[in-house]
Amino acid sequence: MSDLDYINSGNAAYIDSLYESYKQDPESVDFGWQKFFEGFDFGKGAPAEQQQAGAETPEHFLKEINVLNMINGYRTRGHLFSKTNPVRERRKYFPGKELETFGLSEADLDTVFNAGVEVGLGAAKLRDIHQLLEDTYCGPIGAEYRYIRNPIKIKWFEQRMEKQRNKPAFSVDDKKHILNKLTEAVIFENFLGTKFLGQKRFSLEGAEALIPALDSVIQKGAQIGIEEFIIGMAHRGRLNVLANIMEKTYKEIFSEFEGKNYDSESPFGGDVKYHLGFSTDVEAANGKKVHLSLCPNPSHLEAVDPVVEGLTRSKIDYKYKGDFTKIAPILIHGDASIAGQGIVYEVLQMEKLEGYRTGGTIHLVINNQIGFTTNFKDARSSTYCTDVAKTVLSPVFHVNGDDVEALTYVINMAMEYRQVFHDDVFIDILCYRRYGHNESDEPKFTQPVLYKAIEKHPNPREVYLKKLIAEGSVTEQFAKDDEKQFRAQLQKELDEVKAQDRFTDQLPMFAGAWQGLHLPTEKELMLPVDTSVSEEDLLQIGRAITELPKDKEFFKKIEKLFEDRNKMVNETRVFDWAMGELLAYGSLLKEGHPVRLSGEDVKRGTFSHRHAVLTLAESENEYTPLETVAGNTPFYIYNSLLSEYGVLGFEYGYALANPKALTIWEAQFGDFFNGAQIIIDQYIASAETKWQRGNGLVMLLPHGYEGQGPEHSSARVERFLELCADNNIQVANCTTPANFFHILRRQMKRSFRKPLVIFTPKSLLRSPKCVSPIEEFTKGRFHELYDDEWADPKKVKRVLLCTGKIYYELLEKQQTDNRKDVAIVRIEQLYPTPVHHILKIKQKYAKAKEFIWVQEEPENMGGWPYICRKFHSDSVFNLHVISRNEGSSTATGYAKQHAAQQLYIINKAFETPGEKDVKKTIDKTTKKMAETGAD
Repeated sequence: MSDLDYINSGNAAYIDSLYESYKQDPESVDFGWQKFFEGFDFGKGAPAEQQQAGAETPEHFLKEINVLNMINGYRTRGHLFSKTNPVRERRKYFPGKELETFGLSEADLDTVFNAGVEVGLGAAKLRDIHQLLEDTYCGPIGAEYRYIRNPIKIKWFEQRMEKQRNKPAFSVDDKKHILNKLTEAVIFENFLGTKFLGQKRFSLEGAEALIPALDSVIQKGAQIGIEEFIIGMAHRGRLNVLANIMEKTYKEIFSEFEGKNYDSESPFGGDVKYHLGFSTDVEAANGKKVHLSLCPNPSHLEAVDPVVEGLTRSKIDYKYKGDFTKIAPILIHGDASIAGQGIVYEVLQMEKLEGYRTGGTIHLVINNQIGFTTNFKDARSSTYCTDVAKTVLSPVFHVNGDDVEALTYVINMAMEYRQVFHDDVFIDILCYRRYGHNESDEPKFTQPVLYKAIEKHPNPREVYLKKLIAEGSVTEQFAKDDEKQFRAQLQKELDEVKAQDRFTDQLPMFAGAWQGLHLPTEKELMLPVDTSVSEEDLLQIGRAITELPKDKEFFKKIEKLFEDRNKMVNETRVFDWAMGELLAYGSLLKEGHPVRLSGEDVKRGTFSHRHAVLTLAESENEYTPLETVAGNTPFYIYNSLLSEYGVLGFEYGYALANPKALTIWEAQFGDFFNGAQIIIDQYIASAETKWQRGNGLVMLLPHGYEGQGPEHSSARVERFLELCADNNIQVANCTTPANFFHILRRQMKRSFRKPLVIFTPKSLLRSPKCVSPIEEFTKGRFHELYDDEWADPKKVKRVLLCTGKIYYELLEKQQTDNRKDVAIVRIEQLYPTPVHHILKIKQKYAKAKEFIWVQEEPENMGGWPYICRKFHSDSVFNLHVISRNEGSSTATGYAKQHAAQQLYIINKAFETPGEKDVKKTIDKTTKKMAETGAD
């Protein structure tokens, strides 16, 4: 609420009564009202003691209130009447901003009002107060900020904007520099358009003022402490930003247009040039070096937003030791995408959360006023494309894209605000798109009127140059020489590229935080890694994380749980899944590896198994046992907001910036990862081949068929396996706490990084069979495959291959029926597939007639589609499958039907079918049971 919101005509009687009290006794009203009435009396020209008590409220007094209402009105609604649209008429709004709207008229223009104090003028004529408000709020800058609930922030903006009337005050040298950057932006696009006809470049034309604005914010940031910027943007204008902000050489960009950067021997597939990332150091005017990173981005608009935020937070934590003022994210949006993509809202909701805040983001919107072909009126319901910013009370500035000085002024103010208050700021650059969505598109098909206006409209450089020449800051000849020199430079570099056979000036893949890591060979991926921990260290960690402090009060159930865990350490020395996981974290922390775990309800764990963070019984204070072994190594664990897309993108960015930390995202149920499928497809699975960017992120996806219905059974194993190629990711389904312990540790113990997807258990979390003795931790390592140590190889006629939870159900049946003739082989790592180990299994069980893949999932899901593709046509294996019948849904919602299907799978796995065709039997029986739900 503003400090002037109480002033309106409806409160005039109340204010009059206060005034009467003031005249009787000034001390009877608050200090603020004393000052107001003192000023009012001064403005009236009569001392307070001469005012007659009980007299009628003077008309001038009421008009003072009206003037205050006018000031408040301009501050609140002035943006609706600002001159921010370069190619369209602004819509009409009612009520307007005419004097009559506020109970004033032209007859009052030369009347002195003390309300001028509110805008820094002192007692002033209405004419002067009104002009200040017009200049400040209705020029090329529209300001939305009055909904902010912190009066200090509101006053911060008002004092800066009204004092300067939102008019930039740049020196001649500053203006020449702005013109130079604008020249680079405009001529670069023009040059590409004439030299590479018909090639897509998603030009910045119409929004070239973005380049001097970005240049200015980097300079401003360097002055006030920023050492690094992380930038995320889509394809529109990306080449211009790469060249004229990031200082990627024109040669390299030209070579991409010419196709000379292609290398047939490279292991990478590459990407189109307007998706690529880049990083560099630039020198600011004050001599300071500023590091710039532009994140690679797919065509999925706004997908890069959480990645940028995660990358920034990671650097804040590790590189800048928690100092938010040293690094800032900049996100460049499109008007259609910022209004249409829900990921924007998810990222904004992270803004102030403990685990995700980054100290404020500068948001720039390239507002073309059009989507691909969709008019803005069909693209959103809100007045502005930036209205999502109001949900987190972020200020928004709407700026005319033709006024490069206004944009530069605003972005500098935004940078200052960010550094002071650590909040997000939005800058909506109203501009246009000179061509269609791409350069071969015809925009007049869908927007003939708009593009008729755009055709006649001068570019931002022409607009600015005319202004500078008129005011005498530069001459026409200066501008011509500047343009000629730059064109000559571009032509020279293009000629040099054309003369080359191939351009190889590529940035190294493993630099900065990735120094010392490398791209692994296929053989390296399968080499065993020593991930064991000494018994002494393991027990020391175990005791530290299971002994609760005596001076804190915990819930009785928690105390009992930790007593049981302590017995695992000191008595049984057999550990369940939760202890295996916590011991992995503890051992890594003890060895100096930071650990970060985030996701929905991860502190306790969705299945109430982890209890990595304990809430005290009589307060909301928390106790984190792992911190007792971490020392100075950070252990971060955060319950996330209810988001998959945003949070997974954030954690991917976090892991990207620091490969030396174990970064984990856990889905509440594995099924829910599909809300973040874009991050998986566009980043996790393909970033290495597209952009040569590695990542060590771990995804924990609870998976298993326990009759909980189609939304709580399957983490869609098949979807991950269909993404597997080029050794891009690791996919595992561990069946023992020790193997889970070792795979987590392996992630940090190798000299390379690959994303790791682990399907984790639910019912097995409390199964007495799903445990591991201490020897498997202290003397073991990760096993890609477990062979059957109980079956008799000489008697085995059938080999069951499986993965995950179903192993324990098969094992129970095998042991109960004493089936030495059936071997159960668990594949713990589905990809990279341990083919060598599987072939050894074939050799070991030479008398086996059948090799069958057994899974809980429907036949068209789970591991079978991938395994079938790998082995079914192989002459060595004639694999069959036992599974649920293929289905459109992952699982039945009926508990009785689930139990029947599960029982059938287990029984079928141990049945001797004779001459019957296995698959026909499976299909027929499963179909019948699915229809009847029979027991």
